[in-house]
Amino acid sequence: MRNLLAQTEKKIGDPFTGIGEGPLSSGENALGTFARFISSTIGLLTIIAVIWFVFVLITGAIGMIGAGGDKAALESSRKRITSGLIGMVVVVAGIFIVDLVGRILGIPDILNIQKLFETIVGK
Repeated sequence: MRNLLAQTEKKIGDPFTGIGEGPLSSGENALGTFARFISSTIGLLTIIAVIWFVFVLITGAIGMIGAGGDKAALESSRKRITSGLIGMVVVVAGIFIVDLVGRILGIPDILNIQKLFETIVGK
């Protein structure tokens, strides 16, 4: 028989691990769970940026094919592809820029979120 939330004994001072089955029941502490959440969010946003880039690239290419010699439509499609490429370069360069800024500020593990939080907390 499963215990309900109100029937589960939780001592004060225990690490936050969650109760029952779910994303917090892995035995990780709150710091690890938060670091995993931030890493997953950054990964998801990167995937969305790549999908958006591919969409902009395809629509720009279709616009170029369908321009039919129209200079304005061709220029619009070229600008769309160029802005998509610039956006993708910004997304990829963002990782390197954050790492560079972290090293300049003396935080070499700025991209390792869990280790960074543990350093801040003082573990």
